[in-house]
Order: sequence, then structure tokens, then C-alpha cells
Amino acid sequence: MEKNGKTVASQWDGSPVWQKSLGLAGMGILVGALLFGSWNNPVTTFAHEKDAQQQLKTTNPPNFHNGGFADIAKQVTPAVVNITVSKQAAVPMSGLPFDPMKEFFGAPGAPGFPPRHDQGPMPDLQGAGSGVIVSSDGYVLTNNHVVEDAKEISVTLPDKREYSGTVVGLDPQTDLAVIKVEAKDLPFVRWGDSSSLQVGEYVLAVGNPFGLNSTVTLGIVSALGRGGMGITQYEDFIQTDAAINPGNSGGALVNTQGELVGINTAIFSRSGGYQGVGFAVPTKLAKPIYTSLVKSGTVVRGFLGVGIQAVTPELAKSFQLDKVEGALVTNVMPGSPADQAGIQRGDVIVEYEGQVVEDPRALQGQVVGTVVGNTISMAVMRDGKKVTLRPMIREQNEPTKVAQANPMRHDGPFAGVAVQDLDGRMAQQLGIAEEVSGVVVMEVTPGSYAERAGLAQGDVISEINRKPVRSEKDFVQVISHLEKQQDALLFIHRGKGALYLTVKI
Repeated sequence: MEKNGKTVASQWDGSPVWQKSLGLAGMGILVGALLFGSWNNPVTTFAHEKDAQQQLKTTNPPNFHNGGFADIAKQVTPAVVNITVSKQAAVPMSGLPFDPMKEFFGAPGAPGFPPRHDQGPMPDLQGAGSGVIVSSDGYVLTNNHVVEDAKEISVTLPDKREYSGTVVGLDPQTDLAVIKVEAKDLPFVRWGDSSSLQVGEYVLAVGNPFGLNSTVTLGIVSALGRGGMGITQYEDFIQTDAAINPGNSGGALVNTQGELVGINTAIFSRSGGYQGVGFAVPTKLAKPIYTSLVKSGTVVRGFLGVGIQAVTPELAKSFQLDKVEGALVTNVMPGSPADQAGIQRGDVIVEYEGQVVEDPRALQGQVVGTVVGNTISMAVMRDGKKVTLRPMIREQNEPTKVAQANPMRHDGPFAGVAVQDLDGRMAQQLGIAEEVSGVVVMEVTPGSYAERAGLAQGDVISEINRKPVRSEKDFVQVISHLEKQQDALLFIHRGKGALYLTVKI
């Protein structure tokens, strides 16, 4: 199972699992938003970026048609490094159904596998992955899961030069990290523009799978903008069929000009190895993070201050939308950029800086790519009319809670749903804001219309068909006027978040 976004135990029935492609002692790590994030994209030009610009002017790109992939490999492989890390092994807890260290490092007795806690002190564990030198002065881009919690980092170039690495900054939300080696005049890979990639275009993956240094594999771009898979918080992956295996994590995905377009991060596999479906973080996502990490050691993210949900066909009808697209606003944080710009609950965000908002994930990606402090143009649909608003992205601060209580049954058109008046004690247990009023869902019968619509125990219903519900009495009165088979539009609070649901009765 997934534990803090790090591991998912293999499923013995052969069903697929996500696997981050880092090989640790010959084994892979298995891995299995809402306030919007964006990072600060500094305009400072670093020396290594100037190096890249200079190399772009002075170095002829590989002749793909005549020199083929050999020219690309010759240019890129010297800058793709092997990263070896040393991590402190924790003492295993007795009584666990499985040992997490076994999942990471192999079976007892295998090289690098620590002795049991009753056999003496736990030694440091060794792991390996890949990285890409992106500046001649020693900045290396890799995956967060390759170097997180590392006591020591060793970076080895294909020409056998070896350096000690230090962590510059980590970004678990995108699984990226930057490390630094003290060296000059190193080979490096030029930045490319991943936004210009097209499905079907050739790409090469370069890394160190299974410890086999400087391995180059060929494939195509299978898909773009892959997300919603639970691998990282911010997902906009390039999917490729170029062979990616354990140990490839942090390696380079390059185009036919030898330019970096992605950082290889994960595979989708039933066996734990290559099955033709690999994922890379695109440079349009990675480069701003890299720049921010190098400048400050952190990624500054901002927020609009809204909760959102996807638009369903039923919701599109309820909100007078012509298309099933956009991001439905379920909550607006008081004093947030969204609040100050006039965004309201029930608005459907359909355009962001002139670009169509297809769904909440797309909007998240658009906001994530916005410089903190920038004022943007946003179009929302409100009561069937398009309204243009201009919020300014600011720095974020969040968190959330959830809870439950004891049920008390209530009969009525919402068959299978039991509700109770919300009081201050219960609101506090559920993490509901003080100003919220409504009824708490105490029980939902499995298979009922409400359960199928997504209503869950602990939800607080505050509106039905745009009519306020402040008590169980209001609830009964409102639903008693619903016609049979009429869609009911619910507005509910779930912890600190809120969303709309449609229930057909």
C-alpha cells in the first residue's frame, strides 16, 4: 500500500502498479489537489543558463537524418550521471505484515540488505539512480525520490570522474531535486522546450537502469499531459514507450536535437520492469522548479484560494453550460486572491490567460505555471453569462481535517440518508468553519442514489437546488418539494473543502 506517497506493495494477482524507476540495490521503489499552487519563476539569469545559451549558439545540433541517433547519444550521454546514495536504515518494527526495507532493498541476504534488528546495528543502505548535468558548473537535476533522506551522495560521470554531491533543494510535489558537485567545465545537456513536443515524435531515454551505465533507449512520445494518476501532487507527464527501468529515475528524456525535454520518473508495470509505458516530468514544469531551487533552495508556490471540482454532464446542465468543461468553484477563501478578484462559489472557470480550462487538473497546471505576484485574466461562467476577472497569484499557506459522528436515521425522499443538525462541537470535530450551517450526513446506505453521487458520512449539506439548508427541518422541507426523478443539486462541505454533487431521486 502507499505510505506517504512512497511505496505500494506489489500485487501478486498480476494487476498493474505504479513504480518510480529508481533502482535501490538492484530493486525498484514501488509507488502507488484545494488551493492552487504555482511557483515563483525568477527572472534572474544564472551563469549556467548563459552557458547553455552560448553552447546553443556554438554547437551544431546532431544531424538526425544523416548521423542518426548516434550523434544524439554521443552528445547527451557524457552529461547523464550515476547517483549513488547512502541512507540510514531504520530499525524494523516487530509485528509488521511486511518489512518496508525489503520492499526497497531486496530479500534478506541479498547485497545491501541490512541484518534484522536482533542481529546487531543497522548499517547504512545503498541506492542508485540517475541525474542530468544541466550546467557546466555542476548543477544536476534528478528525482526527489533518488536523493531524499540521503546521508551521502556520490555522483559518477561516464568518464569515471567521481564527485561528492550536496542537495541544493527538493520538491516532493513534482518529485524533482537539484544537487551540486564542485566542478567546472562539465558536459551538460541543453534545455529543450517540452511544450513543442508532439505525440509520435521520437525521443531517447538516457540513464543507468539496473546499474548499466549510459544506457540509451529509443521510443516515441506516446501521450502528453498525463495526470490524475497519484504519482505526484502536480502531474503533467510526458508518456513514452522508450524503455525505462529501475535505475532510470532522474535520467534524461531528450528530443532529436539532443535537448532535454523531460526527467524520467516512473513506469506503469505489472512485472516491476519495462512494459512500454514510462513517464517523464516535462521541462516546462521542471525548469521553473530548477531555477527556483538554485536561487533559494525552495519552490515558492502561490494560490488562488479556491476549491474546485470537475464539471459533469449533470452539473453542466445545472449551471447552464454549453460544454462539459471547466472547473467549478466550490469554495472561496476569505481574503484570498480569488475573493479579492470577485470569484464566487458556483462560478465555473472556463478560461485562464486566454487558454481554455478543460478540467480542474488543467487549471491547476495553468496556475502552477504562473509567476507568484502576477495578475492574470480569468473568464468564468456565472448564471449563464461570461464574466472576466483579474486575480493576482500570491504565496500559499493551507491545511485540512476530517471526522465522523454517531448516526440518527431520517426518512424522506433521500432514501438511505440519515442527517443531523450541525452544532459547534460536531463542526469542530469535522474541521468545518464556524460560519457554515447545515445538516451533517450521519449515514449513507451503500448503493443508494446519494451514495452513487458521492455523498459520504461526515459531509455537511448546506444547500439543495440553491435553497439554504440550515437545519434538519429545512432539509425535510426542501426535499419534500422535489419531484420524482428530478436532479437534486447539493452544495456540501467536506472538512475545509466544499463541492457540488448531483443526486437523481
